[in-house]
Amino acid sequence: MQVACFVFIQRRWEMDKAHLENMLDYFCDIREPLQLLLFPEGTDLTEDTKAKSDAFAAQNNLPKMEYVLHPRSTGFTFIVDKLRKGDNLDAVHDITVAYPKNIPQTERHLILGEFPREIHFHVRRYPVSSLPSSSAELESWCRERWAEKESRLRDFYSGQPRGFDRDGVARVPPCKSELRVGLIKAASLAYWSGFIAFCFAGLWFWPSFRFYVLFMIVLFTVQQKLAGGLELIEMACHRYWKVKVQERKMQ
Repeated sequence: MQVACFVFIQRRWEMDKAHLENMLDYFCDIREPLQLLLFPEGTDLTEDTKAKSDAFAAQNNLPKMEYVLHPRSTGFTFIVDKLRKGDNLDAVHDITVAYPKNIPQTERHLILGEFPREIHFHVRRYPVSSLPSSSAELESWCRERWAEKESRLRDFYSGQPRGFDRDGVARVPPCKSELRVGLIKAASLAYWSGFIAFCFAGLWFWPSFRFYVLFMIVLFTVQQKLAGGLELIEMACHRYWKVKVQERKMQ
């Protein structure tokens, strides 16, 4: 995740703001195609998180929700503003996910084989030109999307016609056959089972493999303690070479 430049946060805005700003400036500066996945609600829906969401709604004079958690829009508005100013935002995709059967809540459910039989996605694209300009309006826009999610999921789970469309007409793209999906699952299970078995065999039989694993553990531990992560080292190197290039241009 560090190598892929994931954005790590502490869930405390006064600590996360500066780090997030540096990461977004870096993304805008290198001009690489960016896909940033954000969960404004912050966590999954459980009895405990719903109680906290209801308390948040009561404190802010907002309606209680049953199928979604209230979004914490500070990070969302900040990200949109930074990427838009850096000319690195094409669109916001609003994605709603529903599970008509088996809703796994923890890894325990997956270990027990309680996988969702179906997963339904509702995706709507909002071009950057259609987004509000101010942070306050953008926050209201985000809350409006969550109100739509609540209504959409209520219809979905209350026995309305299958699909997310409010007019009752489901537009389902061509799906993979059950045989193909089964083969993909079997291949994935075989690969990861073999990979894990190979790692244990390597640690047991090959001294060079044990040395490599030990070396990587020490390397990542040291750089984490000294620099805070590979993504921070990458940003520091970028800033260093950027300054060097600017100095050469000024000479």
